[in-house]
Amino acid sequence: MPMNQTVEPVDSRSALPRWGWAALNLLQFVFTLVWTMACVSVALAVYALSGRRRRVPLRMASWLWAPGLLRAAGGRFDVEGLERVDWSQPYVLVANHQSVIDICALFRAVPVPLRFLLKQEMTRVPFVNWYAKAMGMVFIPRDDRRGATLSLRRSAELVRSGAIVCIFPEGTRSRDGTMGRFKPGAFQVAIESGARVLPVALEGTGAVLPPDGAFRARPGPIRVCFGAPLELQADGVPLDRQQLASRAQQAVEDLLAGR
Repeated sequence: MPMNQTVEPVDSRSALPRWGWAALNLLQFVFTLVWTMACVSVALAVYALSGRRRRVPLRMASWLWAPGLLRAAGGRFDVEGLERVDWSQPYVLVANHQSVIDICALFRAVPVPLRFLLKQEMTRVPFVNWYAKAMGMVFIPRDDRRGATLSLRRSAELVRSGAIVCIFPEGTRSRDGTMGRFKPGAFQVAIESGARVLPVALEGTGAVLPPDGAFRARPGPIRVCFGAPLELQADGVPLDRQQLASRAQQAVEDLLAGR
């Protein structure tokens, strides 16, 4: 089934009345907060006890935190295309952005340590902020051009050191499921680091946890599909960041369409 088809969540709980969903979502929200605080606390303790080595606490987000939240939200998880990627290599991973649960889905799907380029507003979120900073993730101020440039350079340094860094090139979550235009600035990270761009398509996350309004999770399928890494040149000629953005967006659209 093409990934861009709308998938209606089907679950035995769909017959719940509105008050039942409200009560369930309140419990899920409380669980999300408590689970996140607990997982971050354990990960930071491991980080401190291991001599500030990051590999294990980074992977804890993949096999502890993210699976717990996906199950609590009712997400039925499927991953495609892992065999297309040499996971021993660094990449600039780019994906469409539908929901805050996208981060959980990518942590869960990527089989190696993963870092994110996060919006500056996340520095105001306790626990998440502490974990992200300890793990060497980068925050980008969207209204400060000079600060954004410095953040992209720091991301390129991370990738040059061998990391996989995820960037959402749309810059914000889609409100209606339609993928926005990929901004070229994010692809400067690939050019400066010399690492290939890894396109990833996310489907279903916006239906499981919509981006607008109060926390209202609904059970449903979540698919993560990895494409083949994109080279930084064509016919021996280096691509500029706008060309890379266009190629990456087309690759994600093709994955969503099942091509």
